[in-house]
Amino acid sequence: MRVSKEKSAENREALLAAASRLFREKGVDGVGVAEVAKEAGLTHGALYAHFPSKDLLAAEAFSHGFAQRMDRARAWAGDRHPSFEEYLGSLYTTLQRDDLTTSCPMTASASDVGRQGEALSRSFAQAFEEEVAMMAGAIDETVPQDVRRQLAVASIAAQIGAIAVSRAVAKTDAALSDEVLVATRDAIAAAFAARTATE
Repeated sequence: MRVSKEKSAENREALLAAASRLFREKGVDGVGVAEVAKEAGLTHGALYAHFPSKDLLAAEAFSHGFAQRMDRARAWAGDRHPSFEEYLGSLYTTLQRDDLTTSCPMTASASDVGRQGEALSRSFAQAFEEEVAMMAGAIDETVPQDVRRQLAVASIAAQIGAIAVSRAVAKTDAALSDEVLVATRDAIAAAFAARTATE
């Protein structure tokens, strides 16, 4: 039976949602295509009709999850133009650490991405650049562009690392887990204050 365009689009969305959630929870290597298809309520055949390889599925699922994360960031900002410090406050939170299924896929997948193919690496790089642009855009334009980019790159890279470390120790040392988030956020905020004060 032929599937309508609408149903095909619905199936594709279900597969991306399932894969995005499962890959964040268990890692790309920890999830098979059969599990993704089952989670989406579809068959292997339906999955492969949309995604000819697991690598392409992982890349698109990553982009799908990141797009949702950016939609939430835009909804949080609303009509405001949040400051760099406000963005820092939203990035280094226990919510970002604890909710793997809806948190940023970059914080859930960074170490995993390096072991995967080029398609996923490309999706990660594009997402990283988009988040860097958002952070750089929160810094006053009187600060030179190269300084704004450096601060934005450092803040996003540090957040990804801090969330990873904070998650890694959370089960055995909750105090250290929280300390990692606070210390990293405060160090980036101090660097931001020092660099922008001299420009």
